[in-house]
Amino acid sequence: MKPYLAAAVQMTSVPDLAANLAQAEEAIDLAVRRGAELVCLPENFSFLGEEGEKIARAAEIAEQSETFLKTMAQRYQVAVLGGGFPVPVDEQRVANTALLYDRNGIELAHYEKVHLFDVNLPDGNTYQESSTVRAGTDLPQAVRSDTLGTLGLSVCYDVRFPELYRHLSKQGADVLFVPAAFTAFTGKDHWQVLLQARAIENTCYIVAPAQTGCHYGIRRSHGHAAIVDPWGSILADAGTEPGLAIAEIAPDYLASVRNQMPSLQHRIFA
Repeated sequence: MKPYLAAAVQMTSVPDLAANLAQAEEAIDLAVRRGAELVCLPENFSFLGEEGEKIARAAEIAEQSETFLKTMAQRYQVAVLGGGFPVPVDEQRVANTALLYDRNGIELAHYEKVHLFDVNLPDGNTYQESSTVRAGTDLPQAVRSDTLGTLGLSVCYDVRFPELYRHLSKQGADVLFVPAAFTAFTGKDHWQVLLQARAIENTCYIVAPAQTGCHYGIRRSHGHAAIVDPWGSILADAGTEPGLAIAEIAPDYLASVRNQMPSLQHRIFA
């Protein structure tokens, strides 16, 4: 594994599938032109709308999303993460599915979001993800790439559950993905500190693509797609507008931090 550039894409996805995929391709094209070898799209990159419409169009969204990710990887010769899109499991529910493809369009990793966001917030938004999403039953498995290192997937709300990331770090993960559509209300207080905590406690890079802005009705996302290094430093932050956070994944620095702070070797409880 050599040093390489990773890009965390920031989008404002809406209920328009075609428009979202066009926005995503523009971001991938820009990231590749800036030298990225790994481009990560946020949760709900291909569709972010009302739950009823999501269920009604789930088969279409799933088919077009998967085809899009494979095509982008092959066209741009870059690894691509699709951070979460609905895949039908029955007539009333979907799996919130993240897929990672290598530069040849070959699937490297598949993960169905385990922790579902069922929360009533003081800003007037109520989220009941479990009403339309079937929770995944399997923890994500770290996957080894000769060029990108050992990679671990998660999705959004998972970031509040450190045991998932410890599971991945015990499998040797170097880079952890946290694609998200973090709410504006919770994001202002929790997003950055949670990303830094997951990076520090696992001495891993964090690549966190994000949604930003207003999607429909009063639903708003926090933004601040970020890349965090193993010391917990924010290497790149996309702010609040659609765009990119790009930074280098440096294996020598990763090894240095793990030598200086060998906390993974000091674990007492598995």
